[in-house]
Amino acid sequence: MSAQWEQESYQVSTDPRRLDLDIIHGYLTTSSWAAGIDRETVALSVANSLCFGLYHQARQIGFARMVTDFATFGYLCDVFVLPAHQGSGLGRFLVECTIRHPRLQRLRRQLLLTSTAPWLYQKIGYEPINRQDYAWTFVRKDIYQPGA
Repeated sequence: MSAQWEQESYQVSTDPRRLDLDIIHGYLTTSSWAAGIDRETVALSVANSLCFGLYHQARQIGFARMVTDFATFGYLCDVFVLPAHQGSGLGRFLVECTIRHPRLQRLRRQLLLTSTAPWLYQKIGYEPINRQDYAWTFVRKDIYQPGA
């Protein structure tokens, strides 16, 4: 069952049928965090996550993806608003919807890894993890690059 929120002429929806994979892949493949990602990988990640599309006049203009077990933990990733629509609070609206979603209310912790717009996430309630030896990561840095 999908959820939907409205703010003026904008909508956020979790209906997977509304997602525009061309828009999502087009943005992510040029992003700082997923540069070069192939369409198949994007499609697989979308299919296996709770996705939030941001829409204006039925056209997708933003996206966020929650990887979760729906019980204790969620990982928010691939958050974006197309440049032509940035600067008017739509990023905040989109991320707030990921927190308000009814199926995510049991989550004790939501994690976000980002180097962009930290002020946005702090306004919503995210806090930086500044404890030494607390957060760890294993990264395949060049996985989306040809020949990797």
